[in-house]
This record gives sequence, structure tokens and C-alpha cells, in this order.
Amino acid sequence: MAANIITLSRVVIAFIALALFGSNFYGQALAFLLTIIVIYMDALDGYVARKLNIASDLGALLDITGDRIVENIYWVYFAAAGVISFWMPVIVITRGFLTDSLRSIAFAEGKTAFGDKTMMQSAFTQFLVSSRFSRGLYGIGKAIIFCYLGGLIALRGAVGQFSLALPPDLLPTLDLVGQIVVYVVVAMCVIRGIPVLWDGRVYLLEKRYPKSVRKEP
Repeated sequence: MAANIITLSRVVIAFIALALFGSNFYGQALAFLLTIIVIYMDALDGYVARKLNIASDLGALLDITGDRIVENIYWVYFAAAGVISFWMPVIVITRGFLTDSLRSIAFAEGKTAFGDKTMMQSAFTQFLVSSRFSRGLYGIGKAIIFCYLGGLIALRGAVGQFSLALPPDLLPTLDLVGQIVVYVVVAMCVIRGIPVLWDGRVYLLEKRYPKSVRKEP
């Protein structure tokens, strides 16, 4: 229960942070700090569940749902703010719908996205999708880019509000670095999604073509 409360709380805090990004510099600075807290809570809920020995399949599913909401609203906001391309959230959200649909089917049949009952069928796809290394690397990537883009918005707010004199090439350079990191993180998102679609194809086939029908000549 405690871990689920943390998951739900981080979703609420994420919405507050994005609302503050649209205000003045002080609100944007607070939004930047709240974004860091949201990212920290992403790791905290899992830690609490393991520490209190209250981890469950439902909790894991709720954690993925919370992650997806937070991830998607940040991508959408940064695109709406003109910080990233419109196509970045389109790709991420499309990937999320596809993988989460398959995971929901698998969950109904007793399989989970991660853990001992994972829906992934080979050691290689488990490594790409559900290993701590893969999940940690992708999580770090999202943490970096969300904080980076949030910090960039706050910096632009400071320049506008306080008329800061920055080197002329600084902001364009920071934008370029941000775009590079965005493409890397989105590429990681797609790469981690492909194995889910591949291993999850059996659930689609079983639902559309029952085994008793598929075996007929």
C-alpha cells in the first residue's frame, strides 16, 4: 500500500511540476526541483515494496502505469513548449500503447512485465527489457533528459526575467546537446519495446487464432 501511495503521489507531483513550468522563473525553478523528486520517487516506490516485502503483481502493474503517465506527460509538455520535436512523444506514446496492450493480455494469463513470471521468453529479450541494467540505463536516460530540458526551460526563464547576458552560442549549444540526448533516449525506448512486441506476438495469435483452430489443416 505504501509503495502504491508513492506511485500515485509522484503522478500528482509531476502534474504540479508541469503546471509550474508555464509560470515565471521561480515557478520554473520549483518545477525543476519537483522533477528531481518525481524521478527519485520512481526508484523509491520499488525500494519500499521490496524493503517491506509487499511487492505484488498488481503493484508492479500500477508502477508501470504510473511510470507511463509521468513519462508521457513530460514528453508531451516538452513538445508543446517547443523544446523537442512533436514526433518524439508520438513515438514514445505509440510504443507505450503497443507494449502495454500486450502486457495487459499477458497479465491476464498470469505473466508479468518483469520478475520471475516475466512474459519475456528468452534470456536475450529479458536482458533487453527486464534486466536491472536495461531498466536502470533507460531510467537514468529519462532522468537526465527530463531534468536537462526542465533546467533549460528554467534557464530561459531566468534570461527573460532577469535579462541575463549569456554567451551568444550558449543556448543554441545547450539546445543541440538536448536534442542529441532526446534522440538517444527515444532510441532506447524503441529498442526496449521491440522485444516485447516480438515475444508478445504469441498472445495476439492465441487470442485471434485459438490453438484448436490453428492446428487444423
